[in-house]
Amino acid sequence: MAYTFQVTIDCRAPHDLADWWAEALGWEVEASDEDFIRRMVAEGRAEEADTTTHRGALVWRTGAAIHHPEPDRAPRILFQGVPEPKAGKNRLHLDVRTGEDYPAAAETLRSRGATKLYDGQQGPSTWMTLADPEGNEFCVSR
Repeated sequence: MAYTFQVTIDCRAPHDLADWWAEALGWEVEASDEDFIRRMVAEGRAEEADTTTHRGALVWRTGAAIHHPEPDRAPRILFQGVPEPKAGKNRLHLDVRTGEDYPAAAETLRSRGATKLYDGQQGPSTWMTLADPEGNEFCVSR
């Protein structure tokens, strides 16, 4: 049996980071189901403290997700709130394939808050490694 998966990124501010990555990738932030959240609180299956508002919408405090505009083309990315800051190098990271002039795409990401870490090369392949606003490493390539 083959499984599917989503990519989960631990972070301090899941809704803000989901917004950043959705814009960076040209993806969409998943809409919040406010009626479902209210029903879960009313039924005692969640507490008010489990919720917050983001951009005027009632959302779950500890999670936000984004998806490709054509959801079957790529895995969903979930941003999960955790209390501790990032420590150390990521053991897993995203490789953002631009299909174009990746230094220009990387520069756009830097103008939006990414930090350049280094340029990489292996044989004919080149890339730039950046960090998102919370310090999570990712690579940008053609």
